[in-house]
Amino acid sequence: MIARLDKWCVAAVVLGLAALLFPPVAGAGWTDAPVLRGTAVLVIAVSGFFAWNGVKAFWHSALLVLLVTAGATVSLDFVHSVDGEGKVGSGFWLFNIALWAVAWRGIDGIAVISGLDPKWQRLANLFVPAAFGLWMIYLWEIAAVGFGVPQVLLPAPGMIGERFVGSLDILWDDFQQTFLKAVLAGYILGCGSGFLVSILVDRVPFLRRGLLPLGNLVSALPIVGVAPIMVMWFGFDWQSKAAVVVIMTFFPMLVNTVTGLAASGSLERDLLRSYGASYWQTLFKLRLPAALPFIFNALKINSTLALIGAIVAEFFGTPIVGMGFRISTEVGRMNVDMVWAEIVVAALAGSAFYGMVALSERTFTFWHPSFRERR
Repeated sequence: MIARLDKWCVAAVVLGLAALLFPPVAGAGWTDAPVLRGTAVLVIAVSGFFAWNGVKAFWHSALLVLLVTAGATVSLDFVHSVDGEGKVGSGFWLFNIALWAVAWRGIDGIAVISGLDPKWQRLANLFVPAAFGLWMIYLWEIAAVGFGVPQVLLPAPGMIGERFVGSLDILWDDFQQTFLKAVLAGYILGCGSGFLVSILVDRVPFLRRGLLPLGNLVSALPIVGVAPIMVMWFGFDWQSKAAVVVIMTFFPMLVNTVTGLAASGSLERDLLRSYGASYWQTLFKLRLPAALPFIFNALKINSTLALIGAIVAEFFGTPIVGMGFRISTEVGRMNVDMVWAEIVVAALAGSAFYGMVALSERTFTFWHPSFRERR
């Protein structure tokens, strides 16, 4: 009978019962927090039911996730209503650890589910990382508020969200300056020139011996040393940041494309040679298609390098707009919530950019073994 017990639900029951033995806030008991106490009892009861009967169906996991959502909502309301930050007691933290055990069991049950309708299966696959991310933000919020962490050290996500919503016009101007101008221009120029030079390197053998070692040397140059030089050469506007992005994206594209062009099989090349195919026919019909996974690998790497390079380059001189300018300025003013708002914009932009490149890769390299799906 003991073997049937679900360990995560058992842990939630034990931790929930232990939480009721300690005060949820300094100087007060659970009777002063009736909503939180009722939620804790509900978590104990539901966890005890599933500890005995097991989590065997999809709706079992969904019910646990709903329970966690309700518990997290009550906890957030409680921790923000405490008179004086940093005074929540050990009972509150034990309750949240119990809630964490329930969340783990519920999300794990959804993660291993299979055999659903394809649309529902995709939603389930997307739900797992989304739920994990939201749970981490929740823990960040209650930890920052519950422990009374100073704003200059780590602002709560709620505070960052308020600053984000209240500064949309500033954030949009910074996004345009950094991403839509410097990042995209540098990315297109760097990746495009790297691709064209790789064709030349493949065509002219001595360039491979002379240019690739030089590429390794340049790619190792620190961005903090290159950025001031580019600012002196191209000025303070976005052109100097685009030049930094070109330097950072050129050689990853060059090296990956040269490696990809050599990835086609010798049998296929011999077959085309026996048909009398020219170099360019072999290149476009065989070698470039075989190199597409390597090319897209460079494009994905460069999608993140470009944004990092543009932001860091703005630290060394820029007009009074841009993500890097805003971050360096607001740090000096101790407006850390604005710094985090810029970080959120950069993270969203970088993730969306990477996702678009990955989606394009899936479209053009559907034949690759990594994208084949079982039917």
